[in-house]
Amino acid sequence: MNTFFKDIFEYHHYFNQELAKQMIENESSLLERTIPLFSHTINAQQIWNARITNKEKLGVHQIHSLPECIKIDTDNFKETLKILDEYKLDKVISYSNSRGKEFNNSIQQILFHVANHFSHHKGQIISDLRQNGITPLITDYIFYKR
Repeated sequence: MNTFFKDIFEYHHYFNQELAKQMIENESSLLERTIPLFSHTINAQQIWNARITNKEKLGVHQIHSLPECIKIDTDNFKETLKILDEYKLDKVISYSNSRGKEFNNSIQQILFHVANHFSHHKGQIISDLRQNGITPLITDYIFYKR
């Protein structure tokens, strides 16, 4: 299962980096929500990693420049790989959400959530790009694996 998650996060990291580069090239044409949405996806992975490792968290809606997103995404990817190497996937983590409510979930559930979260928002970002006449990258997993 660790190999599966490493593959999924390599895929997301690759396309986060590529989408950030594409957005930098077209920054003046982006919708107002696109960079905050991309920042949110990057923040969310960092927050979930920090919940697992008990480190300081970013704000869920903290906005970053696209070059900052590239760096944070790389840091997040490295931290997720470290988690996969050092923690058992069935380990249950107790954490508080952004509203202070307590929850318990396994690392496997958390990582699956993060991967789905990326996919959901990546679709929104691609829609934003199309809406502004920018031909988005093809980010389907199967194309990545070909």
